[in-house]
Amino acid sequence: MHELSVCQALIGQIEDIARQHRATAVRRVSVRLGPLSGVEPDLLSQAFSLASAGTVAQNSRLEIERLPIRVRCESCGAETAAEPNKLVCGECGDWHTRLLSGDEMVLASVELIQNGECGVRNENR
Repeated sequence: MHELSVCQALIGQIEDIARQHRATAVRRVSVRLGPLSGVEPDLLSQAFSLASAGTVAQNSRLEIERLPIRVRCESCGAETAAEPNKLVCGECGDWHTRLLSGDEMVLASVELIQNGECGVRNENR
């Protein structure tokens, strides 16, 4: 399960952010995840609780926003939604497309607790 190593790297980023802002704990972590990222959302959630144990994010909640797959057609120029196993243009049906989104995993925000007060740090919005 490579989701555990992904979570360990994620926890490293979260700890850096918490340290920079002198946070005592993390309340919520928001991640954006595309279906072509190679990361399974359910396994990521399970791994997060393991990876965060004993860290500043120990009692935090992981929220996963699932992103759509979007492509741009190189023939007609349209930007459309696509399916993981069918990256064709939704307008003309051509298979000459370029992936615009759907393969990313992004730490979107971290909700920190500083001296008993909560603050949200938007990292990648």
